[in-house]
Amino acid sequence: MLTSSLLTELLCSLSIIGGLLLLGTFLRAKVKLFQKLFLPASVIGGFIGLLLGPMILGDYAILRVPETYINDWSLLPGTLIVPIFAAVPLGMFMNRSPKAESGKKTAPNVLKAFALFAALSFMQSAIGFGTNLFFSSTGDYDLYRTFGYELSQGFCGGHGTAGAVGKILEGLGLDYWATAQGVAVTTATIGIIGGMLLGIIFINIAAAKGKTAVLKKPGDIPAEMSRGYVADTSRHASMGRETFMPSTIETISLHLAIILGVCGAAYGLLDLLAKTGISAFSSMPVWIYAMVIMFGVNHLIIKLGLDWAIDTKVKSRISGAMSDFAITAAIASLPVEAVMEYAVPILVMCAIGFVLTYIFVFKLGDIVYKGDYAFERSIIAWGTATGVMITGMMLLKICDPDYETPALADFSMGFSLLSLSGLITTPLTLAVIASGSTMANFLFSLAVTGVFWAILAVVTVGSRVSARRTAPAAETATLAD
Repeated sequence: MLTSSLLTELLCSLSIIGGLLLLGTFLRAKVKLFQKLFLPASVIGGFIGLLLGPMILGDYAILRVPETYINDWSLLPGTLIVPIFAAVPLGMFMNRSPKAESGKKTAPNVLKAFALFAALSFMQSAIGFGTNLFFSSTGDYDLYRTFGYELSQGFCGGHGTAGAVGKILEGLGLDYWATAQGVAVTTATIGIIGGMLLGIIFINIAAAKGKTAVLKKPGDIPAEMSRGYVADTSRHASMGRETFMPSTIETISLHLAIILGVCGAAYGLLDLLAKTGISAFSSMPVWIYAMVIMFGVNHLIIKLGLDWAIDTKVKSRISGAMSDFAITAAIASLPVEAVMEYAVPILVMCAIGFVLTYIFVFKLGDIVYKGDYAFERSIIAWGTATGVMITGMMLLKICDPDYETPALADFSMGFSLLSLSGLITTPLTLAVIASGSTMANFLFSLAVTGVFWAILAVVTVGSRVSARRTAPAAETATLAD
């Protein structure tokens, strides 16, 4: 039963997370190393909490917090991931500008971005499970059955998704969920740091070789991007539209109420389905139900003509704030001792992940896009496949400061399409992870990777055939004129 004392404890534990976030923001603004790495304040603050807290220093901790606070922090990512994922469909297909609706010409590139990123995610899972099989065969490591799943969740998913790994495995009844969550957060950290550093190197090499469409030579990154803030108030961007008058309801409150209402409905649906006795329903993460319900709610809002009330920027700020707290809490509560037992497999898994992700993003990208802003499309895919969407956007902004190329728009739509496909692929993935062997997980990941590679190949070939057919017609029309 939730009591006043428990709520007070939660509030106090969150206040410490808030303090770590502020400290991370300050350090990002002042420390050159953090600026060069483009580390988010949540990652910096989380590691400060980990390094100064009892998870590493034990009884000698500088940041002395009760053990219950650490438990709260470890559970927070798995709880907040529900509203974070529930918010994804809200605002989709709304408020589209004429430019966004313009061409069916963008469809092939959107499908390419979708298929490429989906294939990368499952390929990283295959790498992880393959690493598990290799080290387990040596007899020197006793890896748990699902070790390796964390690579794709940390690299393609980022810290937010990595923090949900524990909740997913706990829901499946796997007792090593806390260790797995720690491994996932570790891979996410390695991914975001390595991905950003390597990405900047790739940009400079590409610019020097003339492969960038906008950036003609390697240049300095704008200071405000490095610091993480803009001091000039005249250049501050808007957080979103104020769709309601505050005298009725705050716009943020409206969006938050919809998100939390859907979360409540998802938990209710999960309880209802669990009573059927069908294990497949009860083992499904609640956030999948939340996303399904939100797609329905979003569709209803559009049908009722109320799409003016929803602003995707406001929604993103809400889910972004939750992600900041979830990431900080996940890192600050990282079970270091348990994770260190898997240090070598983690490093090998991440190293292979970087190499193969590079090959498939950049080398395959040159073939798939073939001069159609190939590098710009590849760099945003690289940043997102080793960190989060914002990492890819920052790397793209370095070589395309004003987003002149269509890379961001096409990849964003492809990323949204990925959310829709996840409603099909995620239940299948979790069904295999729930009881399948490591080999079964490995083969499943390879098979799904192959499916998405096939989709990518079909779309690529189809778009080129269509382009060849269109070209003669255009030439004929020109001659006729």
